[in-house]
Amino acid sequence: MPPPAAALPQGRGMKRVEHFAAASVLVALLVLGLKAGAWWLTGSVALFADALESVVNVAAALVALAAIRVSAKPPDAQHPYGHAKAEYFSAVLEGVLICVAALLILNEAWQAWLQPRALEAATTGLVVSAIATGINGAWSAVLFRRGRTSRSPALLADARHLLSDVITSVGVFVGVALVALTGILWIDPLLAALTALNILFSGWQLMRDSFGGLMDEAAPAEELGQIRSLVAAHAEGAIEAHDLRTRRSGRFTFVEFHLVVPGEMTVTQAHGICDRIEAALKAELDGAVITIHVEPEGKAKHRGVLVL
Repeated sequence: MPPPAAALPQGRGMKRVEHFAAASVLVALLVLGLKAGAWWLTGSVALFADALESVVNVAAALVALAAIRVSAKPPDAQHPYGHAKAEYFSAVLEGVLICVAALLILNEAWQAWLQPRALEAATTGLVVSAIATGINGAWSAVLFRRGRTSRSPALLADARHLLSDVITSVGVFVGVALVALTGILWIDPLLAALTALNILFSGWQLMRDSFGGLMDEAAPAEELGQIRSLVAAHAEGAIEAHDLRTRRSGRFTFVEFHLVVPGEMTVTQAHGICDRIEAALKAELDGAVITIHVEPEGKAKHRGVLVL
């Protein structure tokens, strides 16, 4: 049975998460303007690649904002487990957009390789590009912190994408500076191609991680160990807990297990043990949704989390 709507935590700070997602759109637009300006000033295909990735950043930020608004909706009759997985869909779409951008950059790099062109106003363009990269780096750090605190896949996906953008931007900056200093024009399209390959890899990683959430991947081993320890520590009076299962859904962690109690124990006493375990889990795991099935002692399997 799915947990009732009231059992699902409604996401502490979800409004703040939405505000951060909206701010990401504004930051992405600002950075896009700066990088487009750097490309326009220099004519560098590597800086064009950097600017094109920022177009993807804007689209991805808009998608993330929409997904976060959907995921914040409370459970309803059609979605009794809530809407948290909407953030995974946004992360997958962001990964697809990243891969498309990478392919477009590869095409542009190939054309520039066939017909190299000299750079213009390289110093001014590089200064503008450096400012844009600094903004992206600072905002990526902010999103990582907020995404981990709120356990938002959409914010974390955006943060990882921006960090990848920062890394490639630094490489592009160094390369374009080398072109300006040495006059070796083929460095520019080569850097654009390397940037595209890095972006392609980033997009694939993002999609792979999101697919895990869509496939109800279990909680990480460290968190699973923490859950086992908490159950064992707060199940005094029970005989055993077994068949522990977990799954992640956006900011929620669903925890299910069977709790074996003595046959003579009353329903009220068994319920008290369950309440104690739930309180301990929720105190340590933000977004935990717990389902406990109570069984008589004849159901003990002597495996799983023993609480003797």
